[in-house]
Amino acid sequence: MEPFYEYSKPLRGRALFEIVLEQLGLVVSSAGIREQKARLAAEIIRKARKFRWVGIYDVLESEIAVVGWTGELPAFPRFPRTEGLSGEAVRTGAVVVANDIRHDSRYLTTFGTTQSEVIIPVCNSRSQVVGTVDVESDRLNAFEEQDVRFLKQCASALEPLFARS
Repeated sequence: MEPFYEYSKPLRGRALFEIVLEQLGLVVSSAGIREQKARLAAEIIRKARKFRWVGIYDVLESEIAVVGWTGELPAFPRFPRTEGLSGEAVRTGAVVVANDIRHDSRYLTTFGTTQSEVIIPVCNSRSQVVGTVDVESDRLNAFEEQDVRFLKQCASALEPLFARS
């Protein structure tokens, strides 16, 4: 599977939401291997806003485990569901933004060059956190409210990827 659109510059506003949500909908509803779909979805999200790294994680009974990612495999592909910024997002069901990870004791190192990270919970129809979207940047204060809104829309579109039988 290849991304349907290439972006020459970061898209903004309605055009971004419409194109990316359409792409994510097509990816998650397509036939294929779940991990490949998650990697493609992560790449679509990354390219849309020129993020440095995007990971999509499963929230399991006792751990959080990466399903799809862009670029390098993270330092901790699996970790206890109570740890890190992801653990906080799972515990609270809320978005966690750390625009300067040096000052956030919850940060679990993914890459040595990360300066900012945002975790978006993916919830099912019963409002249970079943996954997360993890976005990392090598810039301080990288994430603004418009990024969070965009990523929350993406997380909602990804919910079918987490449907369990």
